[in-house]
Amino acid sequence: MTHAQDPRFDVDLFVIGGGSGGVRAARIAATHGARVAIAEASRWGGTCVVRGCVPKKLLVYASAAGAQLADARAMGWDVTVGGHDWPALVAAKDTEITRLSNAYLNNLKRAGVVIHDGRARLVDAHTVDVAGQRVRAAFILVATGGVPRKPDIPGGELMITSDEAFHLPALPRQIAVVGAGYIGVEFAHIFAGLGAQVTLVHRYERVLPGFDADLRACVEDGLVRAGIRVITDDEPRAVERAGDQLAMTLRGSTVLADLVMAATGRRPATDGLGLAELGVALDARGAVVVDEWSRTSVEHIFAVGDVSGRVALTPVAIREGHAFADTVFGGRPTPVPRDCIPTAVFSQPACAFIGLPEDLARARGLDITVYATRFKPMRHALTGRDDRTFIKMVVDTASRRVLGLHMVGDDAPEIVQAAAVAVTMGATKEDFDRTFALHPTVAEELVLLR
Repeated sequence: MTHAQDPRFDVDLFVIGGGSGGVRAARIAATHGARVAIAEASRWGGTCVVRGCVPKKLLVYASAAGAQLADARAMGWDVTVGGHDWPALVAAKDTEITRLSNAYLNNLKRAGVVIHDGRARLVDAHTVDVAGQRVRAAFILVATGGVPRKPDIPGGELMITSDEAFHLPALPRQIAVVGAGYIGVEFAHIFAGLGAQVTLVHRYERVLPGFDADLRACVEDGLVRAGIRVITDDEPRAVERAGDQLAMTLRGSTVLADLVMAATGRRPATDGLGLAELGVALDARGAVVVDEWSRTSVEHIFAVGDVSGRVALTPVAIREGHAFADTVFGGRPTPVPRDCIPTAVFSQPACAFIGLPEDLARARGLDITVYATRFKPMRHALTGRDDRTFIKMVVDTASRRVLGLHMVGDDAPEIVQAAAVAVTMGATKEDFDRTFALHPTVAEELVLLR
């Protein structure tokens, strides 16, 4: 699948989208000697850097600081906790995001990638138009990511999304969050930790659909202990103005709030790209249909990341972009396995997992043995806080291979990331058992499960 430079084209690769997947593909293709151009319609860095993972994690840190200061008092520190300055937090966050966005742009320039600021549209299978300038490319990579969606209900336009939540002029006194996936759970904790009254509304019985049932129960318990009102098995019917607030009508009640935030997922950003006109196959969600090599239905056009509707996680987009560049320009056909991807939700406390949830393993008819523990971590021995750590390991009974590792607790994402190396390598329960414990730590419980 390698490609030599062709004088019929202005560039060997044109990337549409300056987010994680597109930037990685552009940089790696350039290191392989390809002539590369890239276009971005908004800010360099895409969803993750500008309006997703990175600013969200900064807000998580900020929202947890109040509880940490309160804990410090329990440990003998003379600490006074005053009010929170939301505009100062937003300004500091924006400064860091600008720094990171500029770093993405500078890295592309250092790699020799030609930069186009503006919205790109495909004219044909080899031509891209950016603000009236046409560029001919041997290959085109679509990496435009996704955009948030709102419920299609009366008054749905009155809702904000996570995009706007990062730039609110003031912290709302009361906010209702609709949806309890990654974004909904994380922002519910962020707003509550900073002092807002939060109501979380979710259409299913438990938060975080698709996660292990025990993990979901622990996260929901953490939401309630954080003072968040959780309404499950319900969804909004309409939103309307009620004086200086918004009234959200549910099936069984009405919720009043200063703001209503839709956290009901994201859709692939394929509108206006000219894909359908060229015959590029899209699925019912509008995602670009691709094969294992990220090829679309039109030769020479590829797609990676959230726009392809596979696994909407930044590390996956990066891996897909890298694999595309290695395959097409590096002479190294590189598939991307997706059967063992760790993930985390930065709830408070956080949760993370890799591999199979217990219920999914049983649904597949697998013979499994489950090991689990729940305990109060040492860090709260003095604080009086009742936060609990939960660890669960799903093991294939015959081979003893660890099929799934699930955790809720402080530092869960850091611990699961390290353990993911072992799980990805096919470690058995006995491999964990014969590993010495590092005491006293929370992570040592991974090797002490009985």
